[in-house]
Amino acid sequence: MVSRSDKTLRQVLQALGDPLVEVLTAPRGLDDVVRDVVILDPEDDPDVRRGDVVLVIGLRGRAAIPTVRAAARRGALAVAVKGRDDALQQTATDIGVALLAVRPDARWEQVESLARASILAGVDADDETVSDLFSLAQTIAALTGGLVSIEDSASRVLAYSRSSDEVDELRRLSILGRQGPEQYLALLREWGVYQRLRESEQVERIEERPELGIRRRIAVGIHAGDQSLGAIWVQEGATPLTTQAERALLGAARVTALHLVRSRNNPAAPLRLRESLLEGLLDGHTTAAAVAANIGTDPKRPAGVVAFALTDDADRSTLELRRAELTNLIAVHTASYRRAALVTTLGARIYALLPDLHGTDGMLTLTKEIVAAARKHAGIAVRAAVGLAPDLSRTASARREADRVLDAELDAPVASINDVRAEVMVAELLALLAEHPEIRDPRLDHLTAEDTKGILVPSVLAYLEALGDVRAAADRLHIHPNTLRYRVRKAAETAGIDLDDPKQRLITQLQLSLR
Repeated sequence: MVSRSDKTLRQVLQALGDPLVEVLTAPRGLDDVVRDVVILDPEDDPDVRRGDVVLVIGLRGRAAIPTVRAAARRGALAVAVKGRDDALQQTATDIGVALLAVRPDARWEQVESLARASILAGVDADDETVSDLFSLAQTIAALTGGLVSIEDSASRVLAYSRSSDEVDELRRLSILGRQGPEQYLALLREWGVYQRLRESEQVERIEERPELGIRRRIAVGIHAGDQSLGAIWVQEGATPLTTQAERALLGAARVTALHLVRSRNNPAAPLRLRESLLEGLLDGHTTAAAVAANIGTDPKRPAGVVAFALTDDADRSTLELRRAELTNLIAVHTASYRRAALVTTLGARIYALLPDLHGTDGMLTLTKEIVAAARKHAGIAVRAAVGLAPDLSRTASARREADRVLDAELDAPVASINDVRAEVMVAELLALLAEHPEIRDPRLDHLTAEDTKGILVPSVLAYLEALGDVRAAADRLHIHPNTLRYRVRKAAETAGIDLDDPKQRLITQLQLSLR
């Protein structure tokens, strides 16, 4: 049992943020202490205790009234639902329970993760690790397509993923009892599963055993050097596991090991140490030799830096949730690719270091897989850029290359500077023009101001981008070539410029592109 800090409902709601959760009614106020956060499926018996914040899934509006009443009878402090309803709000007021409205597009596991992290914040490292492990379990579940349990070396369940999928007897009893049932553990030992998990990093495949109520699953041991720390189990649900499940599980085990070592030792190590090492390397404040010595890599070999940027248009609290989820996803993928991979967040971007590269093809493939997985499994829109360093000491330069690609805000989901150098340089020139009006041609600003119908500037740009090919430019704009000739001539007269001058054409194309 973990100890918890005395966080009030008000403090938990502040952590969630107003855009994510709104208080509809709080007849007892917001200053009672929250005991736990519970997800409640209406089809299950309400496993709710006094002081719980209950997240009601599967029901909206008035349909949630019976479940809200049941949770309140068991002492729930607050109940969160999706959808507004006057009758539901009045019911909550009458029975004395706070009613919270969750934004319709929010994912319940994200709300739970953020609320739980708020409750655990400020207590000991074990509690922080518990919160991190539950979040990590959810990421592993998304990547593998299965139901995840993280266990310690004594087969005690430390964390598990949430799912409405088909749960077999082994998983059900393991979670309910906080430890796998002995008769099942004995069979796994007899089959040699635990021994292999303790001795190697190889992913184990355990076939379905219908007579025992056990579905197909895969598992991998969690190791710190030669020491076995536990295992991660993934049960197959109603659909097969993903094709990348085993590789994702290997990376997840390496990331989980860091969390478990942290809980046993100094809370600041090794995760925070690894983040600090990468931050210093990217900023040029930490030497390559120091980083290489800590992560066990060759500083003279090439290394790659991948920068990730969220492209979602969302409020701050939602972006923070998605960034945390994306960081977990990146850590799992990169750890499966390179054990010594480092991941950290700087500002709004997430960076991954991939040391000991043997070429860039694998790094580009990995990055594309991460971007695709973020969109498919987590619903997160993200762009990524890669930079290559000839050796670890050039990491800061590789980061700058990746940042330049992201700063250009191109359409490509994944790119390197060599793929889009011209586009990046044009974007940088346009940014320079935007910041320094003194180096712009005022006649072109006049043209832009006079083009009230918005037809002259696009026509000139299409003409210049087509290198003066009137027919090609007209086809692009879906107008007659003579119409284009008239508009270009009219624009030149309005601005007082000579488009036969190659230098003027260059300046005109750049400056009008600002629009």
